[in-house]
Amino acid sequence: MAAEIRFERATRRFGAVAAIEGIDLTIEPGSFVAVVGESGSGKSTLLKAVNRLDDGAAREGAVLVGGEPAEALPAPALRRRIGYVFQSIGLFPHMTVAQNVAIGRKVRGEAMSGAEVAAALAQVGLDPALATRRPRELSGGQQQRVGIARALATSPEILLLDEPFAALDPVTRDALGKEVRALHQRLGLTTLLVTHDMAEAMLLADRVVVMAAGRIVADATPAELATGKAGAAAEALVAVPREQARRIAALGG
Repeated sequence: MAAEIRFERATRRFGAVAAIEGIDLTIEPGSFVAVVGESGSGKSTLLKAVNRLDDGAAREGAVLVGGEPAEALPAPALRRRIGYVFQSIGLFPHMTVAQNVAIGRKVRGEAMSGAEVAAALAQVGLDPALATRRPRELSGGQQQRVGIARALATSPEILLLDEPFAALDPVTRDALGKEVRALHQRLGLTTLLVTHDMAEAMLLADRVVVMAAGRIVADATPAELATGKAGAAAEALVAVPREQARRIAALGG
């Protein structure tokens, strides 16, 4: 079952610098929310605050997962409820694909059968025959699919995606984005996607949160963003793909 994520005046400081400051945000169960912003805007710190991967930060305010304060939960118990997909993919190079997919279950003392691994790979569009390969034998897109299969193998309530498609070619990126959206709906997840790509955010998410200097400066639906109703900060980011589309159209006369 999907879980609510709620930030209440959440602040994370690294020394004198506030990576996020005074964040109030509720992500409803079952929703798909994208967080966008320029580099250094605080979007990745916001994501990491959910599963307490923000080690080293001074914390203020609260982050609640399913109504429970994240800080009050043992970290392993909290992270079992959350699937996390990294920008850098983060597969273990010395392990097979099957071992990578099963690692989350293994950590909590559960075995994952070959049939379950095969089903997990098929779910993300991979041939189960790849289970015996090492990550280096896969393409970048295949590796990221394994990363998504690993994140989903523990049947999480929440899926966190930190720039998961950034290193992929445009065709693979578009296809994988659509598949993640379909998985979100089919599995009934609460999904939080961090991306620097406003077009990607608008096409995948139900709602887009725009960050700048550690604060939320816009929170709107894709339709509101497309029609310029989300404010100046959001419009500046929407203007980039809009101008690119105009220039491409102009090439055709």
